[in-house]
Amino acid sequence: QVLSDEMCEICEVWTAESLFPCRVCSRVYHDGCLRRMGYLQNNSAVEVTETAHTETGWSCYYCDNLNLLLTEEEMYSLMETLRHCEIIPETCLTLDDFLHYKHLVHKQQFERPMAEAQEEQAALQFSALDPDKKGHIEWHDFLSHESIQLLQNLRPQNALLRLLTAKERERARAAFLALDQDGDGFVGEGECRRARHAWFRKHQKETPSCNVSISHVGPMSESSPVSSSSGKSQEKTPPAMEQEEARPVDWPGFLRENVAYILAARPNSAALHLQPPA
Repeated sequence: QVLSDEMCEICEVWTAESLFPCRVCSRVYHDGCLRRMGYLQNNSAVEVTETAHTETGWSCYYCDNLNLLLTEEEMYSLMETLRHCEIIPETCLTLDDFLHYKHLVHKQQFERPMAEAQEEQAALQFSALDPDKKGHIEWHDFLSHESIQLLQNLRPQNALLRLLTAKERERARAAFLALDQDGDGFVGEGECRRARHAWFRKHQKETPSCNVSISHVGPMSESSPVSSSSGKSQEKTPPAMEQEEARPVDWPGFLRENVAYILAARPNSAALHLQPPA
């Protein structure tokens, strides 16, 4: 465990007690401070203890909330959309609620009804956010999902890249170097895409229901900057796509194409960890 060379973010005290490090940022926390502030409930205490020092890690309350990445204007835009779609904040959403919302947002954005295939895609997205098959998705997961979509739609990729922390860049770099086995500074597009599956897989003690392929989520929006490549199925590759599979991707390209996935992996929620929007 992390010992006394770092200071707890909450109490700002340098002690010899063990500290929980965030896997996203450089902050560390005392278990007692997290409990005292209400950031660590009894049911999540065990999970934090078990995961904070594993490869998967644990993200702190700053990093777990993707909503904090939005500007005041972006947050206002999102809340206006939710109000227009009659989504009540802090409530769970059923599949009907989710599809109603998606239909209205699509019509608002593209001025035409959502096609049947797009509705099926939205239903898959709902399933991705409900890995335990409860029949509803939590408000926190829904808000994180929509926050990432808003960032993708409103900000250029360079702006998204600036949101990454040093730890996230280091992890991405390690993933790239592991794929670049011949050391030529390039990886294939297919390898780049498949890497996301390993990247967002939770540790082995997770239930099988959580192991859903991220390739089945698909692009959320036709204007998404990464929708051209990241929504493709991982099933048998048609001959026409073989050239695309082999397209060389350098390190800056790898980071650009994965930035939305890296950000979407921040929350501790199993659904969002495995199912970043495309």
